[in-house]
Amino acid sequence: MKIAMIAPSSGKWKAAANSAIFNGKTFRFSLLSLLTVAAETPEGHDILLIDEQVDDIPWDKRFDLVAITCMTALAPRAYEIAESFRSKNIPVILGGIHPTLCPDEAEQHADAIVVGDAEGVWQTVLNDLQHGMLKNRYKSKVLPDLTRLNRLPRQLLKSRHYSTVNGLQATRGCTNKCNFCSVSAFHNQTHRVRPVKEVVKEMAGFQSRFCIFVDDNLTADREYAKELFHAIEPLRKFWVSQSSIAIADDPEFVRLGANSGCIGFFIGIETFSNKNLLKSEKYCNRAEWYKEAIALFHSFGIAVEAGIVFGFDNDSTEVFQNSLRLLDELEIDAAQISILTPIPGTALYKGVNERIFDHDWGHYDFHTAVFHPNRMTASELQDGHDWVTRKFYSPARIMKRVVNHMKRTKKLATLPYVAAVNMAYYGRVKRWNISGRNPVANEC
Repeated sequence: MKIAMIAPSSGKWKAAANSAIFNGKTFRFSLLSLLTVAAETPEGHDILLIDEQVDDIPWDKRFDLVAITCMTALAPRAYEIAESFRSKNIPVILGGIHPTLCPDEAEQHADAIVVGDAEGVWQTVLNDLQHGMLKNRYKSKVLPDLTRLNRLPRQLLKSRHYSTVNGLQATRGCTNKCNFCSVSAFHNQTHRVRPVKEVVKEMAGFQSRFCIFVDDNLTADREYAKELFHAIEPLRKFWVSQSSIAIADDPEFVRLGANSGCIGFFIGIETFSNKNLLKSEKYCNRAEWYKEAIALFHSFGIAVEAGIVFGFDNDSTEVFQNSLRLLDELEIDAAQISILTPIPGTALYKGVNERIFDHDWGHYDFHTAVFHPNRMTASELQDGHDWVTRKFYSPARIMKRVVNHMKRTKKLATLPYVAAVNMAYYGRVKRWNISGRNPVANEC
């Protein structure tokens, strides 16, 4: 069969992705979700992988099957693409985060959906389709065994469009119970690991020295992570990934990560309020740990990109200037600054459902206020988020962060990483025309 596998994009995401400077490729890597499905496809099928951030969809080409993956913010675009192909009698399969968390809705826009991981059911989907027995919904009865993953067909990607195609996964899922997290909901708070020797083999095959572990929480199983760090150290690669800040309670563990080539962790700090952390069930964090923990990462040459979220129930309008000050004081290297977004299927969505005023999934992009917060207005939340984003990514602050990083770093490899991420966020601010104002001081 001729199969199109599509990652949709639209609006500001597509515009930012196509930028020639300051963003473009920096935040674009791997497409591991579709590559995983492609790897599960038996030989003999002709696969065209389409990343709509950089590829045009060949509407006039005849396919035997179209498979689309999507997160919530891109569900409207995914449905639009699906309806277009279905109008031509081309069957469409939907999968990914949003169809898994909203299966009844997704079924209305596809011939079939895959709930959860594709491994274990994808070949059944293809077989059923070929025999005219396609079901509405497919879900594996057991979690896929990560010890038998197929080699990813990275040749399907146009490598020039990506910061790296060297994305890999050593673990999958996260055991934390953060009530706002779609990853936790998707994986039912499970965490699975691949055999270390398979990860090493895949990593050793990369031609360049830089790679990205796209794991949701690489260090959730510390004993496994220690084994992995020891095993990949001889490869002399540089890598980044996501981790909990809780690992800072073990300096030796952090040292092992650094020695194995870690140059950066994305860490979900989320908020500087312990009340917010407790209510959101982010039990692995404590605000009083942040300063010492970040200093520890820095001492081993590991940059910290912090996830910061505004809109928790304990947040007042003062949270914006206070958070900006703390981001500066803690010498955070970069920050993904977001608005608390109630993704359907999460505990947060159920908890604030009556306060949601915007039900357009296209606005559930983590940068748009879609519900009424507890201690401020939605407009104040939007303004404050935009103001902090613009201020944090001002040229002066970026320069100061890069200079400070140069002074303290023990790894030259972290410098281009920190600079590139900061400039990418700066480009996003410019292209999305982010401005905002401080709701407390009415400061622009």
